[in-house]
Amino acid sequence: MKSASKVIGDKQTTTNIRYKHGKNMQYENKEVLAFRDPHEIGLPKPNFNSTFIFAKYDGYLCYPNNYNYYSNYFKNTFQHGGVSLEEMLVPLVTMESK
Repeated sequence: MKSASKVIGDKQTTTNIRYKHGKNMQYENKEVLAFRDPHEIGLPKPNFNSTFIFAKYDGYLCYPNNYNYYSNYFKNTFQHGGVSLEEMLVPLVTMESK
């Protein structure tokens, strides 16, 4: 993990550092992959106005309180989750009999 992205959310926002979902979240659009309608990607919609955001590349998501502490704590560590090329591509093989 190399770069932290600041996310502001309410108390019901999830605490995962690679993805978050909740209501009324504030974030930088260029630093995350965001979906305001989770049904378009096959995810459940826990609340009427739920948003799902995923950290891009090798980034992670931090809240503004204790931002410097957590951004340094998780820097150069491995955390699973988020969106990477390997997680987005699905291999497909078509086989035909002779």
